[in-house]
Amino acid sequence: MKVIAALTLLCGASAFAPSSVAPRSTALNMAAIDEAFGISIETGNKCPPLGRRILEDAKPEAISWFQNAEIKHGRVAMIATIGFMVQKSGVHFPLYLGPTGSNCFHPASDAAWLLSSTTGTTFSDIANASPLDAIGMVPMAGWVQILFAAGAFEATAYHRQYNVGGRIPGDYGYDPLGFTKREGGFESDELKSLRMKEIKNGRVAMMTMAAWVSNEMIPGALPVWHP
Repeated sequence: MKVIAALTLLCGASAFAPSSVAPRSTALNMAAIDEAFGISIETGNKCPPLGRRILEDAKPEAISWFQNAEIKHGRVAMIATIGFMVQKSGVHFPLYLGPTGSNCFHPASDAAWLLSSTTGTTFSDIANASPLDAIGMVPMAGWVQILFAAGAFEATAYHRQYNVGGRIPGDYGYDPLGFTKREGGFESDELKSLRMKEIKNGRVAMMTMAAWVSNEMIPGALPVWHP
């Protein structure tokens, strides 16, 4: 009986003993995160603390998902910085070569085309507006078109990245300039360098847009140069 009682106590105690597998698994996962593409010298070649906390139990598929999300947001932010500066500087491109009033440096026009007949908004009005005001002037029909186009791109990207598979994060099969067709493909040193530059520029663009929009909404919120 004494032996049985002792074994029972040992077995019961072992149920509350800390597992030695979990820490090792977490350590291996942290090492994999630190080796993920996109980790660079700016953070000591390690994932930042907040990222490590979020990804500590993440599977490789989840890490790939976050990499895709960062690259997508970075690309959108880089385009947004160009659009923001162009709108803020008063530079506007001709639209359909018609009398829209949004010709370069000359947004005024007596024959401006209507953007919305319901609100009476013209393309000239958009050309003269600040970046955030211009967004608010886009009619609902315009937003439907924008969301439809964005949704089509997103659906195509999702299909190629996850359904077809076999692609690195950020590769959606669209390469009209042939960057990925060079010798070595994505594993070439030149392309790895370009991919890292894209990620870093995207990060800067995301922070830039956050700062510019903050200053646009709260003047003086960003005490450095801005357009």
